[in-house]
Amino acid sequence: MHRIAYLLPESFQVMGLGTQAVFELANLVVEEPFYVVENYALGGAARASTGLTVHARPFTARSQADTWLAVGVLSPLSTPVAPELSRLLGKTAARARRVAGLCTGAFVLAEAGLLDGRRATTHWYWADVMQQRHPLVQVEADRIYIADGPVWTSAGMTAELDLALALVEKDLGAEAARSVAHRLVMHQRRSGGQSQHSEMLKLAPKSDRIQQALEHARRNLSQALSVEELAEAASLSPRQFSRVFTAETGQSPAKAVEGLRLEAARLMIESSRHPLEVVARETGFRDRRHMREAFMRGFGIPPQAVRRDARVAS
Repeated sequence: MHRIAYLLPESFQVMGLGTQAVFELANLVVEEPFYVVENYALGGAARASTGLTVHARPFTARSQADTWLAVGVLSPLSTPVAPELSRLLGKTAARARRVAGLCTGAFVLAEAGLLDGRRATTHWYWADVMQQRHPLVQVEADRIYIADGPVWTSAGMTAELDLALALVEKDLGAEAARSVAHRLVMHQRRSGGQSQHSEMLKLAPKSDRIQQALEHARRNLSQALSVEELAEAASLSPRQFSRVFTAETGQSPAKAVEGLRLEAARLMIESSRHPLEVVARETGFRDRRHMREAFMRGFGIPPQAVRRDARVAS
């Protein structure tokens, strides 16, 4: 039995509590109460930013858990970490197997000194603030989540679910994590190295027609995806499509498709053992060499380095 303890600061962001469903469903998947989930707060209660009050176990120096998860707040500037909360976490984390900061919950860990000399992430909006306040932390602003030894941190909202699923995978294996993700109706568990900013969000087309073309491209990356094919998906002439696409996304269709291919290839490399030749073919690159050239343009590193980093992180 593994005790998961959620540490709730005052004005906590309620989305963090949603990750408890991951551990609840993991128990259903393995058909035993492997996880016990408890809430802790200073004084035995905490009020969420939405006004919801959660009654919890009093957080003291004697509190114990296998995994501590510090929940974040909407604004670390307007709602700073209570010194007593971080002080106590520094003591209790020393007895735990691991500790995690969900979104801006990373600030709780940082204030406790738990991130000094370690790689960490948080919501991209607050990454610069964290780096300025905690120069001993190696902040990586564009990661979904990071596991540096027994200390884990995540970006915001849905990335918190990815971190929780990664903890389940660490404890119970990949098949259990996949089953939990399926029950949550999640497309897949994203690897920690994935960017917080998806290519589809970066492009952010204004019209449904261009969005339809991008969705068609994303579903058919292994195909050639000519301008004519994308224009047909958008119900526009090729010339009109190219003009509208560039106006709405700020990129040419070819550049945008390459970005989608790179994102898909990187995810495959990080989360699978497929040979690079297979990754290149499945994501629409001509061959392994073509994919390497695109990686150097897009990421500044070759695919082999991405795979090596993913293995080290796991």
